[in-house]
Amino acid sequence: MFDVKKYYEKENKKVRSSYEETLLTVKEIVDETRNYSKPGKKKQYYQFFNTVGKFILKLTDYERALNDNYFSTRSFTELLKENNALFTEIIPRNYNRKSYANPTYCVKIFGNGFGQLLSYFYVRYRQYITYAFSHKIFKMEENNRLFIGVFNYIKDKKIDYESLRGLITKLNRKDKTEAIIIQLKEQFDKTFRFFTDTVCESELGDLRYLFRYGRYISESEIKTAKFLLKYPEGKIKKLSRQIAQAYVNGFIRNQRDISKKSTLAIMFPIGQERIVRPLIRQMKRLNLETSIMNVSTTKTNKQYIYDHRFDNALYLDRKYANLYKKGFEEAGEKCKKMLKVCSGLIVLDTFGEPTFTPEIKKGYIKLTDEQQKLYQSMQNEIVGIHDRYFPRKETSFTVIAFPTPKIGRNFEAIFEDILEVNMLDTKKYERVQQKIIDVLDTADYVHIKGKGKSKTDMMVKMQELKNPNKETNFLNCGADVNIPLGEVFTSPRLKGTNGILHIPQTYLHGLKFVDLNLVFKDGYIVKYSCKNFDKLKDNKKYIEENLLFPHKTLPIGEFAIGTNTLAYVVAKKHRIMHLLPVLIIEKMGPHFAIGDTCFSREEDKPVYNSLDNKEITARENEKTALRKTKPNEAYTYRHIDITIPYESIGFISVIPKKGRAIDIVRDGRFVLKGTEVLNKPFSVSKK
Repeated sequence: MFDVKKYYEKENKKVRSSYEETLLTVKEIVDETRNYSKPGKKKQYYQFFNTVGKFILKLTDYERALNDNYFSTRSFTELLKENNALFTEIIPRNYNRKSYANPTYCVKIFGNGFGQLLSYFYVRYRQYITYAFSHKIFKMEENNRLFIGVFNYIKDKKIDYESLRGLITKLNRKDKTEAIIIQLKEQFDKTFRFFTDTVCESELGDLRYLFRYGRYISESEIKTAKFLLKYPEGKIKKLSRQIAQAYVNGFIRNQRDISKKSTLAIMFPIGQERIVRPLIRQMKRLNLETSIMNVSTTKTNKQYIYDHRFDNALYLDRKYANLYKKGFEEAGEKCKKMLKVCSGLIVLDTFGEPTFTPEIKKGYIKLTDEQQKLYQSMQNEIVGIHDRYFPRKETSFTVIAFPTPKIGRNFEAIFEDILEVNMLDTKKYERVQQKIIDVLDTADYVHIKGKGKSKTDMMVKMQELKNPNKETNFLNCGADVNIPLGEVFTSPRLKGTNGILHIPQTYLHGLKFVDLNLVFKDGYIVKYSCKNFDKLKDNKKYIEENLLFPHKTLPIGEFAIGTNTLAYVVAKKHRIMHLLPVLIIEKMGPHFAIGDTCFSREEDKPVYNSLDNKEITARENEKTALRKTKPNEAYTYRHIDITIPYESIGFISVIPKKGRAIDIVRDGRFVLKGTEVLNKPFSVSKK
């Protein structure tokens, strides 16, 4: 059996001597560049290498000190100070002022081209934090050699951009196979317990465990952990059972055999260990051993992430794409037994961080048109390989989200209300939603009209049902793959779907959009605009890079009606609508997804609703139907949900081929007979 930890030890042993030699050289470089004002024209470069070199040496010392006793022999205050010192450079006030991680600052110092390149190079060395905590000396040695090579070039040669770019990005041109194998093992191998042991074996009452992950620990993670420590044991157990059952329900709904699987992967935010630990026990009772795929934490600086989103433009070419594809394919083959027994993924997520509108900076890296096409082609091929070894048709997932303390002073009350939303009775909602589906299945079109500031006016074309007694267009969605419950959704027909989707203000993928306006013709976006920035070209670029990328347009992949009015009322009550994740927002009104359908790459596997046992036949549209003739053009690998809140809905009406229109929603309230119970939270909130 492949043991990841032993692999680290073996690889470390191979490079130990070379590692120590590189450290001596790094120290010499730090000494040589200490008085960086002397080298004349290259003094800015010397200052840069002095800063990077000192960071390397600092993390080297840290790696040596980290052992089993490290966290038990230091106080919580000491560990917090150490942790925050590792990340202080990229918090906004420091990042914006003077940080090589900031491309804008680097461009100011080194000029356009060289500035972006050196900022990317600098960010590589921030990975040493992860390397130190996981004792990946072999990765540190490799990057030490890169550091030395680039410095020697800067010192001895006339600096040429292409030569420097080739040096800085040369590690990206190595064979990828072994690196991808390690990545897959770290994510899916139940014997790799770097995160799992922290969750299952730590004394959760001693918050020093938070620092074992090697991630940024903010006040939010600390407050979450403290809050959950006091949370009633009964509620924690009930919640873990709900999540476990939802995961199983996903297999039942999609008629997949979970008994053939023996593992699952979990991702969660640091601080939620009190929820994750009993969840792991619940899954073990279902004969599923857990691997912790990753842990998340408060983002130190969203602008920092945004500024580096296209760094791959520095090395993305056909040679790189082929190398990555080859590595992924070979890694998949070598890991196929491990991937075959994995049932899927459970994700615990958070929301509540302040909203973010990125600054559009001059000189940031971006992909050329040719690179965008190459990126899309590579993505198509990688997803195909991934699906071969980890097929979606044999796996499932469940996602659930909770607020973080950053949401405000009412955090505890909001947590309780969101818990209630997440624990709603699936069967009760499915019965009501079935009444909506029965009427929607008579539709030729569904007409969605906004009111107030919303100029939305969409005519959505439904797929034709050949046998309405046995077929349906809409999936009746309870609490399984997505928690909370509450929507019915379909894949509309593209030809005939026309209109305007307009949202005065929304947040998509954590980014704010003001007056987002998308015009559709035959299901595709043909015009788009927003008003985030003063200049029209900046607004168009913002949409192109953050909604459409890497495409020039996207189709409608999904139309849905959200029924979770309780979630809507809770959001209005606490004034947190702008802070909610898509996972909850999409249940709070009609929504449209641009990109792929919800059945992407699973179109040929029948899916049935549990109440009426009808097959959902609207699993593809004209775009995904291309998988049979032009597979590289069938998928966009995008799926962005855009929701219209109830207050902005004039009506949602079913337009049959014959007869009168039937309203599902009118003036933000459900008016279809049998759905009146959905309006109850509205009346309760007024009392």
